[in-house]
Amino acid sequence: MSLVKKFITVGGATLGSRVFGFARETLMAAALGTGPMADVFYAAFRFPNLFRRLFAEGAFNAAFVPLFAKEIEANGIDGAKRFSEEVFGVLFSVLLLITIVMELAMPLLVRWVIAPGFTDDAEKFDLTVRLAAVMFPYLMSMSLTAMMSGMLNSLHHFFAAAVAPIFLNLVMISALFYAIYFGADPLTTAWYLSWSVLVAGVLQLAVVYIGVRHAGISIGLRFPRFTPNVKRLLLLAIPAAITGGVTQINLVIGQAIASGKEGAIAALQYADRIYQLPLGVVGVAVGIVLLPELARSLKSGHIKEAANIQNRSIEFVLFLTLPAAVALWLLSDDIIRVLYERGAFNPNNTTLVGSILAIFGLGLPAFVLIKALQPGFYAREDTKSPMRYTAVAVFVNSALSILLFPVLAERGIALAEAVAGWLNAVQLFVTLYRRGHLAWEWSLARRTVMLLVSSAVMGGVIVYLSHRWEPLLGSSSTLLTKTGVLGLVILMAMVVYFVVALLIGGVDLGMVRRNLKRKPAPSSPDAKVVNGE
Repeated sequence: MSLVKKFITVGGATLGSRVFGFARETLMAAALGTGPMADVFYAAFRFPNLFRRLFAEGAFNAAFVPLFAKEIEANGIDGAKRFSEEVFGVLFSVLLLITIVMELAMPLLVRWVIAPGFTDDAEKFDLTVRLAAVMFPYLMSMSLTAMMSGMLNSLHHFFAAAVAPIFLNLVMISALFYAIYFGADPLTTAWYLSWSVLVAGVLQLAVVYIGVRHAGISIGLRFPRFTPNVKRLLLLAIPAAITGGVTQINLVIGQAIASGKEGAIAALQYADRIYQLPLGVVGVAVGIVLLPELARSLKSGHIKEAANIQNRSIEFVLFLTLPAAVALWLLSDDIIRVLYERGAFNPNNTTLVGSILAIFGLGLPAFVLIKALQPGFYAREDTKSPMRYTAVAVFVNSALSILLFPVLAERGIALAEAVAGWLNAVQLFVTLYRRGHLAWEWSLARRTVMLLVSSAVMGGVIVYLSHRWEPLLGSSSTLLTKTGVLGLVILMAMVVYFVVALLIGGVDLGMVRRNLKRKPAPSSPDAKVVNGE
């Protein structure tokens, strides 16, 4: 399967998950708005979500995949299975210990980390503690899910791992439907949602476990032993965990600062959900596919192939995220109005969340580029450099959030995250280039400029159409009218962008066709058998 087709496979499954995520957030907005229960639930949910990114997705996509790929190359499927069982035994034990400690320390964590602004409101504080305690075991399920997802990605079985997150949204949507149908109050709804998160974690683990069994590997639970392979994994995983969770770390910092203003946490969450669509579909897809591809190429000594894969990934990211950033900036209010403005979510909420979304849009290309650049380090088993750059970005984000929140409120937090994202992306790019791991291509630079021009032309079309059809997009229009007109604006803007990009050379159709048809040669007989290609 070609690189682009793999992007499409993972991106398509992720798109499905994000669509269900939109449905979930729409129901959340109708049921809770930006009221205190929304603040409490999102504050409680953010903490297990942070640890999921730190200990699960970031660490294992960065550290586990290259080592697993090396085992496949060196010892075939039997060696990979043995390595997986060693890791599973240690991971399960560590996660169980972390869960017990965090559950006992939850009141202190809420007071000092999760939502210090809730301390003066005893009822809000106690509820946040209890909801976080219910949801924290989700970390355990999702960390084991991430490990098995890394195995599936290394074996070139991408779909099961990509589709698993849909179950979180499906279960939460079911809980919201139940709450709305029976007229549950906001407090009861928050409890339904918290238990649904835990149930969803178990279901996601079951999905990837079945996928791993289908891929030909059965994992047994071993007594935890720190073998040389496991020690190597931990050395790589600790900095990778910090790096992989940079976005979540920044969001937690922003949440802690925003907890001093009622409704701020929910407003940031609603905007975050929108820009997570392109970030998830493009960024996650590129990150998931790119890491095992680079690891295999480098382990096989195909240096030029690795450089080409890296550059094509950057080109793919820019092609999709530059116009998305322009569209989010210009259509933010209209998007929020269509998706959220109903029930407890009023026009004032639309203006606030729309302004936050517009700022997040400015950082979108950077957030996705980070996903495309980090595998260039991880595939070479360098997890410390991205960690250092992440530390710089987190410091800048924290300082700017503290400085800007008194002036711009929630918008200041969004701006701080966007600036930190671009700083992180630039550091990663420059380092890869200086080390010779990123080949400079004038053709790529020229196409980037042409994509910027195409995005600007598209932006002009959006401004014209939005102004012309402004009454149809306003709050007084019916939902069907607003949705239809917004969809038409987006469709026409996409057509203009793609046509202009083709005409002025922002896209090389010949290269796209070659990448769609290209099938990389297997690096070893064992790899060919395992990959099923």
